[in-house]
Amino acid sequence: MSSEGLDCSQPLSKVAPYPEPKEGQKRSVIYLPPLEDEYAAKVELVIGKTLLVDGNRHMLGGKLEEVTLQGWGYTYYVVENVVGPMSTLMFIPGPKTEQFVQMRSNNELVRYNSKLPIVVYTPADVEVRYRIWRADTQTQNAIQK
Repeated sequence: MSSEGLDCSQPLSKVAPYPEPKEGQKRSVIYLPPLEDEYAAKVELVIGKTLLVDGNRHMLGGKLEEVTLQGWGYTYYVVENVVGPMSTLMFIPGPKTEQFVQMRSNNELVRYNSKLPIVVYTPADVEVRYRIWRADTQTQNAIQK
């Protein structure tokens, strides 16, 4: 590892002994570039499927579980059961289109750390995308009541 971040061309096993994906699973890996202030950033894991949907609001259900790599203390994430899609039930005329439908869970924001990859195990038909969130440098004062 260097100040330039991880070398994403090296095998993941050179970083740590992350488990191989189980049958029916796939492993997605996110390598992040170094930031000046990594504590001011978070990574949103956007997990879902590309589906043929109408104009209703669609979502998937599931649980993103945080797991510790035994003996190393590194974290990886596992999604086992993705259910749905669920949608609003409004009549919306028009053709269906392919769209990315996101799984909703409570653990979507994870720590930004360019020194370790973010490793996510999902069912084989599930996609892992991500978005970087950065904190505003200005803070606000709470009022006392």
